[in-house]
Amino acid sequence: MPIRSTETVRRGSAMPRALIFAILIPLALALAACGTTQPKSSTPIKQGGGIYKVGTPYQINGIWYYPAENEKYDSTGIASWYGPQFHGKLTANGEVFDENQLSAAHPTLPMPVLARVTNLENGKSLIVRVNDRGPFVAGREIDMSKKAAELLGFMQKGTAKVRVQYVGRAPLEGGIGNGQGVAETFVAPPVVTPKEERKVTGVAPVTAVTAVSTTALPAPPGVSSAPQATMQPIPDKPVTRSSEAVDLVPVTGQGNIYVQAGAFQNLQNAEAVKQELTGVGRVEIQTTMVDGLPYYRVRVGPLTDVPAADSSLQNVIAHGHKGARIVVD
Repeated sequence: MPIRSTETVRRGSAMPRALIFAILIPLALALAACGTTQPKSSTPIKQGGGIYKVGTPYQINGIWYYPAENEKYDSTGIASWYGPQFHGKLTANGEVFDENQLSAAHPTLPMPVLARVTNLENGKSLIVRVNDRGPFVAGREIDMSKKAAELLGFMQKGTAKVRVQYVGRAPLEGGIGNGQGVAETFVAPPVVTPKEERKVTGVAPVTAVTAVSTTALPAPPGVSSAPQATMQPIPDKPVTRSSEAVDLVPVTGQGNIYVQAGAFQNLQNAEAVKQELTGVGRVEIQTTMVDGLPYYRVRVGPLTDVPAADSSLQNVIAHGHKGARIVVD
């Protein structure tokens, strides 16, 4: 807890001892209090307990974010991670962040949902629970928990080229369930019976039914006795996925880093943006198909590494393209 002095103490001057104790004792108590507000990283934290939340558009550092439900979400970028400074604090949907669980923060995905995150540098891939907002640093796609970053192999490095894919809604009680997401729950409206159908037209007579024991039934012709049941029913066991299951997937593509200024359906608009960015580096227009429609992506690069991409991104943003982002292809 840094303390900035408001006075200059001259060399050789003595401060009264009583005044020293008057300052140091309350300070020591304050520091002790600060140290007890956050649980230790080894302390188990109750999972779940939040709400399902999409959120409304918001602005951070001049950049607008638009949360939305998008079952087709599939994006690449740079992942970072966060841990001790947020451990034990509330997430954006009301859960408690645990750096030792497989979770993540994302700027626009609903919460809580499951997402598959693949490290495009080593092929390690796992499913995490998205239950927080962030990262709010330009050029970052997702913020992983300390544990997730460790399993994906970039905790020491700090960042990694990743691919993020939407999987499904996460169970509200916490964890990742079977790793496939849960179905949406709908409450059916109560059934209303018309008045004309509520009338009782009559009561059917009740016939006495004699209970018959199955053990008293004779065996079928030619069989000396009825077969005895020997098979026991198999109890249904819920399918669970290890919370630390890491898959190895083949990594395709060259893993080049670009800064994407925007994607346009109109080629002339893409050409205009390309001209605006003349001088910031190599600018190219790449064509891709989305749902059968052509999109023209204006990209700067390829760039050598993440620091170079961060610098180029700031340059593109300075040219008026605040929605620019870092992508990996």
